[in-house]
Amino acid sequence: MSIFTAILLALIEGITEFLPISSTGHMILVAAWLPTDDSSFTNAYLVMIQLPAILAVVVYFWDRVWPFRGMSLYPDPQKITLWTRILVAFLPAAVLGALFDDLIDYYLFRPGVVAAALFVGGILILILEQRDRAARHTDAAALPIPVALAIGLFQCLAMVPGTSRSAATIIGAMILGANRATAAEFSFFLAMPTMAGAAGLKTLKAGLDFTGAQWGLLLLGSAVSFLTAYAVVALFMRYIRRHTFIPFAWYRIVLAGLVALLLIWR
Repeated sequence: MSIFTAILLALIEGITEFLPISSTGHMILVAAWLPTDDSSFTNAYLVMIQLPAILAVVVYFWDRVWPFRGMSLYPDPQKITLWTRILVAFLPAAVLGALFDDLIDYYLFRPGVVAAALFVGGILILILEQRDRAARHTDAAALPIPVALAIGLFQCLAMVPGTSRSAATIIGAMILGANRATAAEFSFFLAMPTMAGAAGLKTLKAGLDFTGAQWGLLLLGSAVSFLTAYAVVALFMRYIRRHTFIPFAWYRIVLAGLVALLLIWR
């Protein structure tokens, strides 16, 4: 893998991971049309640069998710309440991911599947944004347990590459009565255990037997992924307080069409 490829993949990871456009889908598409000379290292690289992206979310939301106040050894009850919701929502993906990870990778990690999922997700976002609805949930920490569990079930849809984990959880939360900001915020919170678990599982399977040059590429990619993801999360949280997800829906639909054309002509 060249330095250019490493930086490009890290930029794509940082930009797309927390937007409702599917980072996994973009990675599959780039890997399909940007072949490298070491597929095993590339696969490990694509997994491991997710970890600094998760760290970016932790850093950005530190005051919201760290359960202790100052030097106190007693946790903040509101933070414990929030983490209870996060862990409840995490359970469905943890169970299904552990059971079907290899099958999903083998059967679904294909450009055609990505194109279909991008298109369907884009249409669903357009339909959702055109509905009039009154938000019942405006605080991620106050989500009812059944709602948190239902959001976790929506997240399982993202096991189909191209769906987008953030899109599935945000759309699910909004369908269940959360406003855009709360839906996006809870999606980011839920990303922490979900992505850490998925990346950890795949890293264990891939192993860590890399050369010095490959470790250098991983360090470079991690730095790029962290900085890009942090900037994207900050900008996205500002954006959704005033705007809809419609531009992301049209992006998904257009990208799906382009991928379909490339598959036909390839």
